[in-house]
Amino acid sequence: MKQFEINARERSNFTKAAVKQLRKEDMVPCVLYGNNKENVHFSVSRKDLKDLIYTPNSYIISVNVDGKKQLCILHEAQFHPVTDSILHLDFLAIDPKKPVSIHIPIAITGNSEGVRQGGKLQILNRKLLVRANMKDLPDTLDVDITNLILGKAITAGDLKYDNIQILSPKSTIICMVKMTRASTSASASATAETTEAAGEAKEE
Repeated sequence: MKQFEINARERSNFTKAAVKQLRKEDMVPCVLYGNNKENVHFSVSRKDLKDLIYTPNSYIISVNVDGKKQLCILHEAQFHPVTDSILHLDFLAIDPKKPVSIHIPIAITGNSEGVRQGGKLQILNRKLLVRANMKDLPDTLDVDITNLILGKAITAGDLKYDNIQILSPKSTIICMVKMTRASTSASASATAETTEAAGEAKEE
């Protein structure tokens, strides 16, 4: 999995006034939790976070706080309700020797049979929560929809990957092919042709 590095500076003042001043300076207050150590409070330049936050990708993150590095994953992000600017980030420390639980983007591959019949592909979930060793974590989870027919869906329970445990519920729907007027008409036409052919064969 791709890695993303953040250069940060530690902060010790947690008052509302201090946080407000940080944001005025275009800095984002953050907290690093876990790994049997004390929580680390730090701040990062907002512009340095854009490629981490405003992207469908997932990353293993290396946070460099005043020269001390720690691997982690993004746990939670808070945004301004109007401007959508980043207000606060929480990170979870990870141990490279232990399995990591992280959301990974889904990459749809193939050309669905149901879509070729006139159906419409609906993607309902774009990420899945998985658990694996760092070396086995992919950038994306490929989902082949070639054999997906009209009215059917692919769920998390249908997927299997080497050395990866899927933590999302098995019932989680990834995508489905929905019936449309075009697919209904095509189906009716195909049924009529089959009936007609059967009738002709009887007459013979």
